Parts: sequence; C-alpha cells; structure tokens
Amino acid sequence: MYSSALLAIIERAGHDTAVLVDGLSEAEFLRSRVTRAEVRRLIRNIADTAANTPPELRTQLAQIDWDGWIAIGARLRQADAQADETLWFAARSLVPATLMWLADYRRRHPALFEFRPPD
Repeated sequence: MYSSALLAIIERAGHDTAVLVDGLSEAEFLRSRVTRAEVRRLIRNIADTAANTPPELRTQLAQIDWDGWIAIGARLRQADAQADETLWFAARSLVPATLMWLADYRRRHPALFEFRPPD
C-alpha cells in the first residue's frame, strides 16, 4: 500500500503541474508569480516524494529519473533565477516523461498502484 500512496502523490502532482503549464510559454510562466509558486510547490512535492521512495520501488520503476527528481528538489531549495529555469525544465520535460512512464508501469504492473490493506 505504501508504494501506491507514493505513486499517487507523484501522479497527482504531475497531472496538476501539466494542467498549470499547458499552453504557457516560458516567458508567461516566469511572469506569473501565482502559477510559478504553485508549480514550485507541486514540483517540490514530487521531488520530496521521489527522495523518500524506497530503493526497491525505484528499482522496479527504473525508467523514472529518480536521481533527476532528487537533484531538482535540491536545486529548488535555492531561490535564484536558475531555480526558475530548473522549475520550467522540470514542468515541461521531467513531469511529462515521469507521467508517461507511470502510465506504462500502471499497465504492466497494476498491483504497484493498487491501494489494499496490508496482509
């Protein structure tokens, strides 16, 4: 059940991020303090969850860039212009790739995504 909760957090935050940046140019994104702040919160949520994902689950879902997510989280702890570029990269590149792999893993390994009581 723990793996399904972690994956649900990543999936939900990823989908929410994708909705927020859909159709925005980088310049529009950088001008929007509210959108940028919410995307930062969502991306940090994904990065923090990735950092707390057990190694066994990371191995099972090896196509997801776990190390990249952890690096994104560390980078976003710094508040500067490069952090905004990192945020845009994560929202436009890392999020879609992660969602694509999660959908693929959900089809191939549905049990990882099922909420069920412990035995």
